[in-house]
Amino acid sequence: MALPRLREELDLLPGPTLPDGQPSWTLHDPVRNLFFRIDWPTFEVLSRWSLGDFGAIARAIESATPLHLGAADVENVAQFLVENQLVQPAAAQGARGLAERLAKIEGTPLKWLLHHYLFFRVPLWRPDTWLDRWQPVAAFFFTRRFVWLSVAALSIGLLGVVRQWDTFLASLVDTFNWEGLLAYGVALFSVKLLHELGHAFTAKRFGCRIPTMGVAFLVLWPMAYTDTNESWRLTNNRQRLAVSSAGIATELFIAVWATLAWTLLPDGAGRSAMFFLATTSWVATLAINASPFMRFDGYFILSDALDMPNMHSRSFALARWKLREGLFRLGDPKPEHFGPGKERALIVFAWLTWLYRLVLFLGIAVLVYSFFIKLLGIFLFVVEIIWFIAMPIYQELKVWHTLWPRIRQRGRWWRSASVVTLLLGVFFLPWPGGVSASGILRPVDVWPVFAPAGAVIERLPVAESASVEAGRVLLTLGAPDVAVRRETAGVNLERLRLQADVAGFDAEARNRLQSSFVEVTTAQAQVDGLRDELLRYQPSAPFAGRLRDLDPDLHPGQWLGRKEKLGVLVADGSFLVETYLDEEAVTRIKPGDQGIFMLDSAVGPVLKLRVLSVEADATRVLPSGMLATQSGGHVLSREKGGQFFPERSVYRVALAVESPLDELADRSWRGTVSIRGSWEVPAWRYLRNGAAVLLREASF
Repeated sequence: MALPRLREELDLLPGPTLPDGQPSWTLHDPVRNLFFRIDWPTFEVLSRWSLGDFGAIARAIESATPLHLGAADVENVAQFLVENQLVQPAAAQGARGLAERLAKIEGTPLKWLLHHYLFFRVPLWRPDTWLDRWQPVAAFFFTRRFVWLSVAALSIGLLGVVRQWDTFLASLVDTFNWEGLLAYGVALFSVKLLHELGHAFTAKRFGCRIPTMGVAFLVLWPMAYTDTNESWRLTNNRQRLAVSSAGIATELFIAVWATLAWTLLPDGAGRSAMFFLATTSWVATLAINASPFMRFDGYFILSDALDMPNMHSRSFALARWKLREGLFRLGDPKPEHFGPGKERALIVFAWLTWLYRLVLFLGIAVLVYSFFIKLLGIFLFVVEIIWFIAMPIYQELKVWHTLWPRIRQRGRWWRSASVVTLLLGVFFLPWPGGVSASGILRPVDVWPVFAPAGAVIERLPVAESASVEAGRVLLTLGAPDVAVRRETAGVNLERLRLQADVAGFDAEARNRLQSSFVEVTTAQAQVDGLRDELLRYQPSAPFAGRLRDLDPDLHPGQWLGRKEKLGVLVADGSFLVETYLDEEAVTRIKPGDQGIFMLDSAVGPVLKLRVLSVEADATRVLPSGMLATQSGGHVLSREKGGQFFPERSVYRVALAVESPLDELADRSWRGTVSIRGSWEVPAWRYLRNGAAVLLREASF
C-alpha cells in the first residue's frame, strides 16, 4: 500500500524534552496555523516516510534505533496524519474528494449552524506589523524597574485607600448612575483590550507571530481573543507560561495603578472608572479567566506550568478509562502512563471539570432561555442541554455498547449494575416521609388581659399563677373620666324622668310629652352604655384557668396606658401544637398522622402528637412572630408594622398533644415538630416540580 505524500509546506520544529526524558518535535501547519507535538517514535516514522511502506519503515527504524515498532504502529501514524489533513490528497481524489472531506469535517448544515451558534470567532485585526513597531515601547513593561514601580504604586495606593476607607466603600453605590455606568463600560473595554495586548506583546517578545486579534462568541457572549498559537514554537515551557499568564498579569498591574489613580483623582467619571479597574474588573477576570476548567487563561497557565499540552483531553481520556475499569474491570491499557500521584490528580481534575461544566452549561442554558423570546429560548435551551450535557453522555454510552461483548464476559458488570439499580431504587421507590418544622406548644384557650384605655389600678384580687373560676373579676381598674360622665348622665336621666312625670299638670308640658319620652330613652341608653364601658374596667375570666405573666410591679394607684397588657389567662385543660407548612409538605400529611414535639433547648419531655387539622387556605399573616425566621423559626417572612407576612404560601397545621405535659403546662413553648407523613417516591418531588415549571413556561 502506497503511503500518502506529506504536505510540502509543513514545518518540523524542535520541541521540549518530555517528562519521560525522550525528545519531542512540533509539527506546524502554516496554512491553518496549527501545531502538533510529536514524540520520538513518530519523528522516526516521518523521517523515513519516503520509504513508502509500513513494514519497510518499521524495519528501518528497528535496525537504526533502539525502538521496536511494528507495521501497525506506522499505520497509526499514517491515520493521524490523514485525520488531521497533514498529507496531500491523492491525484484520483481531486476536487470532489476534497469537498467530501470538508463536508465530512463540517457535518450537516444543521450541525454547522449549531456549532457556530455555540462558538465562533470574528477576526478584526492583523496586528503583527503594529506589534513590531511598538515592541520597543512595550519592552519597558517587562523590566524589573516597572515591577518595582508597581510595588511602590501598590503601597501608596493601599495607604490612600486605608485613609479614605469610608469613601472607598461608598464609591460602588455612588457610581450607580448613567455617568458611572458609561465610565464602567469604557473601562471594561479598555482593560479587555489591554489584556489581549498583554498576550500579544509577550508572545511577540519571544519571537512569535500574531496573525489575528478579534472577538470570539461563546453562546453569543462576546469575548476578546488573540491568536497566540505560535507560542507552541517555544521549546521553553516557562516562556509559554509567560505568554498564557500575561493577560491576567496585565489586569493585575492595571488594578495596582488604578488604585493609586483613585486616591489622587477628584470625584467624577474618571475616578469611578479607576474604582472599577481597582476592584471589580480584576476580581471578575480572576473568577473567569483563572478557571482551569474551561479553555481560558487559567487552563493554559496550568497546562504550561505542568508542561502538559492538551490537558483536558488527556485527563478526560484517563478519567474515562478509570470509569470503565471501575465499572467493568476490562483490563484495557491506560491511555497514558503517569506516576500514581499525578494520575490521581488528573482523574480528579477531569471529574471536577465535568462537574463545573455541568453547572456552568445549565446556567448558560437558563440565561439563553431568559434572554430570548420564549419559543426561541426554549429551542436554544434544549440545544444547550443536548449538545453540552446529553451528547457527551451519549457518546460514552455508545462506547459501552461497542464494548458490550467484552463487558458481558466480565463478572464485574453484575456488581456495577446492582449498585446502579440500588441507587435508582433509593431514588424511585417510596420511602416513609417525615416533615420537620418549628412549632409552638400552647394552650387551646388563651385570653389576654389588658387595660381598654388609660386607667388607674384600684384592686388586684388575683395573684400570679392563681387559679380562677369562670366569671371572677381579675382586677378592678378606675376610669375617673368615664365615672364622671356616668354620674352626669345619671343626673340628667333623673331630671328628664321628673319632667316627664309632671307633664300632665301643665298644658305646655303635655304638648312636649312625646319628645320628653324620646329624651328619657336616649338618656337611658347613654347611661347603659357608660355602665357597660365601666364593666370593661373590671375584666372577668371568660373561662376557668390560671392568670399568668402578671407584672410583679403592678400595685393599686398605678396608672396604665391604653391597651397596656397586664397578664394572660391560660385555660385549664388541653394544649395543642401549632405549625405552618408549605404546599409540598402539607400534601404528605393528613389528620390522624402521628408526630413528636421537642423543645428548642432539647431539655424536657418528648411529646407525642396527632394531627388535628390542616387548613385549606394559605395563611396571609402569622398570628405570632415566634415561627418567623427573624425570631429563629422556619417560616421565611417579612416584617411590616409589627406583623409578619410569609414570603410563600404556608398552611396552618394543628396537632393535639397526647403526652403528659408535666412542667410544660404553664406557658407557651417553641420547639421542633416532626410528623410521620405518607410514603413518597423521592424522585416524584423533583418530577412534579419540573412538570409544573414546564407547564408554566410552555404557556404562551
